[in-house]
Amino acid sequence: MTTLAATVVLVAGGAVGASAEQAQAAAAQDTSAVRAALRRVVDSGAPGVFAVIRDHGNPELDRSSAIGKADLDGTPMNADWRFRVGSNTKMFTSVLVLRLAEQGRIDLDKPLRDYLPEGTLPQSWPITARQAMEHRAGVYDHTNSLLGQNGEETTDAFEKRIRNSVYEPKDLVAMSVERGLQYTPGAAYSYSNTGYVLMGMAAEHLTGRPYAELLREQIFEPLKLRQTSFTVPEKGITGPRITGYLTNDDRSKPLLDSTEQTASWIWSAGGIVSSASDLDRFLTALLAGSSGGLISDGSLRQMASVLPTSTAKISYGLGLREIALSCGKVLGHGGIVQGYQTQTFATPDGKRTVVLFANASNNGAVTQSLTNTLEPAFCSRAAASPAPRRSLTGKKSGSHVVPAVEDTRI
Repeated sequence: MTTLAATVVLVAGGAVGASAEQAQAAAAQDTSAVRAALRRVVDSGAPGVFAVIRDHGNPELDRSSAIGKADLDGTPMNADWRFRVGSNTKMFTSVLVLRLAEQGRIDLDKPLRDYLPEGTLPQSWPITARQAMEHRAGVYDHTNSLLGQNGEETTDAFEKRIRNSVYEPKDLVAMSVERGLQYTPGAAYSYSNTGYVLMGMAAEHLTGRPYAELLREQIFEPLKLRQTSFTVPEKGITGPRITGYLTNDDRSKPLLDSTEQTASWIWSAGGIVSSASDLDRFLTALLAGSSGGLISDGSLRQMASVLPTSTAKISYGLGLREIALSCGKVLGHGGIVQGYQTQTFATPDGKRTVVLFANASNNGAVTQSLTNTLEPAFCSRAAASPAPRRSLTGKKSGSHVVPAVEDTRI
């Protein structure tokens, strides 16, 4: 933590006691590199993009950069508006589960089936909540069945099975169960949205309260997250919002407006709508542990106790992803849901947060360019050009490219 604290000081642009002029100069340099990275996101095919950077130790270094359009009508991108956060939702779900663990209502290392409605999981499945939250339970990801393929989503699948369809959480789990366990629980890492649907179901079963109410009462209202909501299966986003777009399967057709969708197919794994300022507030409170009011210091240590994944520079804990940048490690999550993608990360002490957003999905170039923006946002330097795929396996050193991680679809 001492090393990481020193990193934060360097990231901020100078040692403690630096003059306002020095701080402003550092901010200007940092903003230039960030804006250059954001332009590459737009050049890759996103209508618009923004970065919101908050330095809670030195507000003079706070800054926001927006490029491009919030919709194809030409409305400028606005970093204050609402959007779908995708798998950033997993951090919120993890908080609910860790709070239950603190109350002794769930043991993360006992069979998860005991904390779910009877019959949800087969009696022969030994998976635990911890394994599900770490993506190490061997649970098949039901989203692959709904999309009809592994990889980026298609507009055909979106219109047939996603936009207007309403799924019950138990039915999503059933899609996974019928495929059987994919490997011995705990033996490997494989990203699975179904694990977080199970955690949302467990929270409801143990409390007798709807998932949406738990979010509102335990997280949204205490933190005053006034732009954050979970309204699945309502399709619209109320208030000022950014329009999300999918690249059409038929490339001769324009981008498809995917803003309105039920999000029931991803539920507690990706259904929250929020804003950059609310995501900053949430992640800052989360990483503050007991003083943040969400979870205890002990629970935070569990969430941040990461294990390696199959992707170089990426590790995963309990709903928290760790990424190794050139200037140190950051904690948070990313999320992609049709038309939207977000990266929400912070230094482990929570002093600097970065929220990156683009209103396009199913475009690997946009995903990689947006992820690369983490490097200049935290480290005041431009990320390298995308490296050959073999460099993402750790076989080639010296690159500051941040791998586009395994939830590139959701």
